[in-house]
Amino acid sequence: MPRLDIIKKKIVSRQELSKMLAAWRLLSNKIVFTNGCFDILHAGHIHTLESAADFGSKLIVGLNTDASVSKLKPGRPLQFQDSRALVLAALNCIDAVILFEEETPLELIKFIMPDVLVKGGDYKVEEIAGANEVIAAGGKVELIPLLEGLSTTEIISRMK
Repeated sequence: MPRLDIIKKKIVSRQELSKMLAAWRLLSNKIVFTNGCFDILHAGHIHTLESAADFGSKLIVGLNTDASVSKLKPGRPLQFQDSRALVLAALNCIDAVILFEEETPLELIKFIMPDVLVKGGDYKVEEIAGANEVIAAGGKVELIPLLEGLSTTEIISRMK
């Protein structure tokens, strides 16, 4: 099978993810979840994603759809969701990419119920969608310190 086809298989629907989760849990894999827009993938994202992957065996990334990004960040996204999903799926540290329409991934997190929920250090645990649910189920919430000067907003500003 061509490598691009293998990469595309990591972009999954809820139904496909449900089957993957069942198999991973059967094998006692520790499931990690993070999410974001990932409009311009940069070193700060790589730092966060690789760090997130270190908290478990399987990393799932929730990706905001174009409509969701537009609600959160006027004038964005710069790249379409299919492009953003493909770039994420090409990373070895990521096992699955799933799109979500809502402004927050709360419903997706409740569906996945990861062992570890990861966000960047610009958040406080009490601000993270799904944190209460994950903790109540016995999971953990981890914050990854951000790298100075590496944000999509800053990159766009410098480009202008």
